Amino acid sequence: MPTTKKIYRKILIWRYRYISERQFIYILSVLVGFLAGIGTFILKDLTFLIEEGLQGNLIKEYHYAFYFIFPIIGLFLVFGIKKFIVKRNIGHGISTTLHAISRRNGIIKRYQIFASLITAPITVGFGGSAGLQGPAVSSGAALGSNVAQLFHMNSKTRMLLIGCATAGAMSSMFQAPIAAIIFAVEIFSLDLAFASLVPLLLASVSAVITTYFFVGTDVLFRFKLVDVFEVKDIPFYAALAFLTGIASVYFSKMYFKIINFFEQFNSPFKRLLIGGIAIGIMLYLIPPLYGEGYGLINNLLKGNTAAALKDIPYNLDLENVYVVVLMLLLIAIFKAIAMTTTFAAGGVGGIFIPTLFMGSALGNAIAKVINHLGFFVSESNFTLIGMTGLMAGVLHAPLTAIFLIAEITGGYELFVPLMLVSAISFAFTKYFVSNSIYTVELAKKGQLITHNKDKNVIMLMRIDNLIERNFKSITREMTLGEMLKNSVAKSKRNIFPVLDQKKHFLGIVLLDDIRPMMFDQSQYHKTYVSDFMKLAPAIIFHDDAVEDVMKKFKESGAWNLPVVENEKYVGFISKSKLLTAYRNKLIEVTA
Repeated sequence: MPTTKKIYRKILIWRYRYISERQFIYILSVLVGFLAGIGTFILKDLTFLIEEGLQGNLIKEYHYAFYFIFPIIGLFLVFGIKKFIVKRNIGHGISTTLHAISRRNGIIKRYQIFASLITAPITVGFGGSAGLQGPAVSSGAALGSNVAQLFHMNSKTRMLLIGCATAGAMSSMFQAPIAAIIFAVEIFSLDLAFASLVPLLLASVSAVITTYFFVGTDVLFRFKLVDVFEVKDIPFYAALAFLTGIASVYFSKMYFKIINFFEQFNSPFKRLLIGGIAIGIMLYLIPPLYGEGYGLINNLLKGNTAAALKDIPYNLDLENVYVVVLMLLLIAIFKAIAMTTTFAAGGVGGIFIPTLFMGSALGNAIAKVINHLGFFVSESNFTLIGMTGLMAGVLHAPLTAIFLIAEITGGYELFVPLMLVSAISFAFTKYFVSNSIYTVELAKKGQLITHNKDKNVIMLMRIDNLIERNFKSITREMTLGEMLKNSVAKSKRNIFPVLDQKKHFLGIVLLDDIRPMMFDQSQYHKTYVSDFMKLAPAIIFHDDAVEDVMKKFKESGAWNLPVVENEKYVGFISKSKLLTAYRNKLIEVTA
């Protein structure tokens, strides 16, 4: 009976014999899209079941205080799963995927496939104020990476399949296949050439068809365009754009501040407890912050403000526009705080949906103020375009914002205000916050993949692969004779690192520097290495980015530079090997 390995080997042989590389990529893209669609469906359905069971039954039928208790329970469950089942850090969706692309050549561990599928529904279902798009992307990207690894695809194809999985997850989540492709290109900086476009299309379509098969054509956001765009509304849309830009800056700054605040607590348990209590208090006071908040978004899109705010536990006069606007603004302000606290406390989720939630509340509130002042604008349109403004600003993804909302509307009647608000909000936010929440950490380390091909190639290179270790070391105390006998005679290189007893790097000796005295035997015993050693023109540190290494070669004019890790000598990097590695990586990436 044939073993699994033998069957697998036969499949690979058959594939190499009968299917071309391009055809096989097309097949894998469909497979990845299908799997991403199934994963997203499981994620959404499991979250809905938990939410409905807790919020729909226990809270409504028993006691309102469950709003305070459930987030803490959910965070404890996630903590237990991380510690005792997964036993690894899960990370936060898109940021984790971007790190895998920039630092690990797109290799993602297998556990990431199911880790987010388990922990994200628990986090969100128990009230964690986060989204599911990030976990869906994380799970899908892990699927794409592992499928590529399974069939021994190169790093370029692996990156493409991660993009396909991302597009599939996005397409399945929103039933917006075009926006899904743009999202994959914009966030992951994929090269939108024909060779990559077809697989992205196949993955996106297969994912959305998979979703239709399970849930029909039912969409997350139900919107029917009633009020068409009018030119006279442009000043109001411009005002909305600046306000969403301000809100985007607030969202990003608040995220960074809260994350930094929680980092001072070394104990995960302490972070969980403090964060869980904080989220519980916020949900108790403002129940619409519970979970993702699709109900509020859909009710605002339909113009049903009373239904959107029905869970508010106060005897509020919802006929009073000032009261409604105040509540919507409070919901928008605290959504950013509740979401970030959920992450900082150990919850698993995404920021995509919270930005839409915040944008819908802000857009609706602004429309109500404008209408109260005696003008008329469409509240549903402003709600929708407010979502665009927040998405473009917070995620630094203006094109995704435009096309996602355009697809949700079922047409492009609002294309002009979508572009206007998206562009202004993005530009405004970019001025104050140079990188998105997804990319800020990678950008700080110089590890962020962009649409600049040269930088991407440099970023994908690894210092470890460039280090040459066949250099004979010497010490300061050596005589010239000892150096010639023990090092020069046995080395094929013309440079010698000077080290102390603990392997700390002290300097270098060049063969050219000792050539005049090499044949003067009278100098062998009275001349020491310390007499003619010199400092290296520059030192490469092991954690330097390759771009920084290139700068050091340029500034120093050297052909060989030492590499140091924790003050200890590691080896040398030569300019020739660096340039050769760059050329080979460029061919690999662009072929």
